[in-house]
Amino acid sequence: MGGLSRLGAVQNPILPIYREREVGFVTRQSEATLLVVPTDFRGFEFGAMADVIAAGQSGLAVLRVDDSVPEGDPASLEPYLAARDSDLRWLFYTSGTTAEPKGAKHTDRTLLVASHGMCQRLCLREDDRIALVFPLTHVGGVLWLMNGLRSGCAQIVVPVFDPSTSIEVLAKHGVTQATAGTVFHQAYLAAQRENPGQPLFPGVRCFPGGGAPKPPQLHLDVKKEMGGAGIVSGYGLTECPVLTMNSVNDPDPKLAHTEGRACPEETEIRVVTLAGERAAAGEEGEIRVKARQLCLGYLDSSLDAEAFDEEGFFRTGDLGFLDFDGFVVITGRLKDVIIRKGENISAKEVEDFLYQHPKVADAAVIGLPDPTSGERACAVVVCKDGRDPLTLDEMSGFLRDRGLMVQKLPEQLEVVEELPRNPTGKVLKHELRERFGGAGDPEARPLR
Repeated sequence: MGGLSRLGAVQNPILPIYREREVGFVTRQSEATLLVVPTDFRGFEFGAMADVIAAGQSGLAVLRVDDSVPEGDPASLEPYLAARDSDLRWLFYTSGTTAEPKGAKHTDRTLLVASHGMCQRLCLREDDRIALVFPLTHVGGVLWLMNGLRSGCAQIVVPVFDPSTSIEVLAKHGVTQATAGTVFHQAYLAAQRENPGQPLFPGVRCFPGGGAPKPPQLHLDVKKEMGGAGIVSGYGLTECPVLTMNSVNDPDPKLAHTEGRACPEETEIRVVTLAGERAAAGEEGEIRVKARQLCLGYLDSSLDAEAFDEEGFFRTGDLGFLDFDGFVVITGRLKDVIIRKGENISAKEVEDFLYQHPKVADAAVIGLPDPTSGERACAVVVCKDGRDPLTLDEMSGFLRDRGLMVQKLPEQLEVVEELPRNPTGKVLKHELRERFGGAGDPEARPLR
């Protein structure tokens, strides 16, 4: 990535979960001239796939990069010409589930602004050691690369995160910034609990997070049992990375329940109710934004009209609110609101309660089609002990005891060994809907 930037190339990092259909679409739409791949990775032959794609696209070459890289004489390079702020230098495609991926156009400046905000809020310094445990080809991976170059800290690069081996590597190399989101933090905490008397990461300063919902209890547990500032999370999108972020100096209530303040401070965040009105502090609505780290729009410009409102604010599609101190709280996705008999149910609200149950290790709440109520809420959980799984009655009683209104109680419970997630830790809820969207499980009943 550094070499391509030095050459002035327009880069399009692609997540390794993409396959021929998605990679073919991306390279065609972007009119790519070079596809850089490993020969194979995690049992998949990327080189063979790249050859097939290149054979069908005029002007596309393939470069295999495995255990070594080409060598050359730096003196032969042309003088470096810094990019202008408006120059397109990066394309990042969002991973669509029902539609084609959308390519967000970024410049060096948009990403450097996001990187600057992260470095400030995390107080990064030269002796930090970053756990780079998710794909470098994600926009967050590029930002961590920039963070390292900016602050002088080191990256502990883990090509494929495996709790049974990767955590030991992070500990051996003295990780201080234990990234990168809920699924990773859960793994660190589980490993710590296997040896409660011995600090797993003695030098840890904080646990940066983002990219997936954060149960408030997880921050409290991580800070108490592992040390440091606990989870310091942020919120952003491929189109607008690091839109908000907490600081290592923020108090626990903010770290546990919010995703921080606007980052940088001049970022404009607007919350718009479902009725189209400006929301007051504490009032839920769609989060919209204007920011220096916001992309220039999509490569397919026909998508821009729907993505931006009439005042030029980007529609994130996320639901949340600004508290009275200007901290952002994410409550869910517009597409993730379960509508049962006209009543809106926030999946995240129920998930946060489920994470507090002593039997629950992981949880997701989804909406499934229902002929009577329109949608029913289904809780999908991973239990800490498979021999003693959570039951529907236990779950309902637990949620009732915590004051959750009856209309929001999940009517269906599914116990699984693990939740499907993408490489950055987001739960793939569309896969759960496809899996459990039939007639329903015997462990389901109408509310009463």
